[in-house]
Amino acid sequence: MTQQPFSETLRSRVEDLWNRAHRDHPFVNGIGDGTLSMERFRYFMRQDYLFLIEYCRVVAMAVAKSPDLDSMGRWAKLLDETLNSEMALHRSFCADLGITEAELESTRPSPATISYTQHLVNIAYRGGIEEISAALLPCQWGYDEIGRRLAAHLRAPEGSLHRRWVAGYNSPEYQEVTAWLKGFVDGLAVRAGEAERERMSAAFAESTRQEFLFWEAAWNLE
Repeated sequence: MTQQPFSETLRSRVEDLWNRAHRDHPFVNGIGDGTLSMERFRYFMRQDYLFLIEYCRVVAMAVAKSPDLDSMGRWAKLLDETLNSEMALHRSFCADLGITEAELESTRPSPATISYTQHLVNIAYRGGIEEISAALLPCQWGYDEIGRRLAAHLRAPEGSLHRRWVAGYNSPEYQEVTAWLKGFVDGLAVRAGEAERERMSAAFAESTRQEFLFWEAAWNLE
């Protein structure tokens, strides 16, 4: 009998919370059907901008703690694309939502944003590449799943910002990164000891919880 990949085991351990965050949340589904208010969309994009800044710090630590040149290159490429491409696209998207660059730069992090980013940064500094990768996986994988699912049943109007957001996460390039990161986590788990796998599991579970709380904060305009 073929053993389940470790990444799938991690997800199965938090299945209920995973679904609440990535399948059932009203914020997520509001993007897909076009009903999410612009007020909530703007709030989310401003907080997500702050999240991405700290996310880049964590990815930089993943580069430094990677075990070989190939994985260093993969993380370095992700860091470059996030810093120099995704951030520019994010600012452009925010402008289309009526958020000026001054407003974006003056945004203060919400409690949920602080909680999520501190969780990731703390792991990046104290943990190894195994724990860092497991902590980053729910964000990458979750948005991949959301993009695929919403695109398959998209009801948002043509030309809407909702559709543009979905398209950004339902792309072959994004899905390729997800596949790599899942495989990377699986490979690390094979070589890790039991204690390290438990730390990976705890990091994945907490990041999934933080994903849910991040959506909650945006929905409730925390």
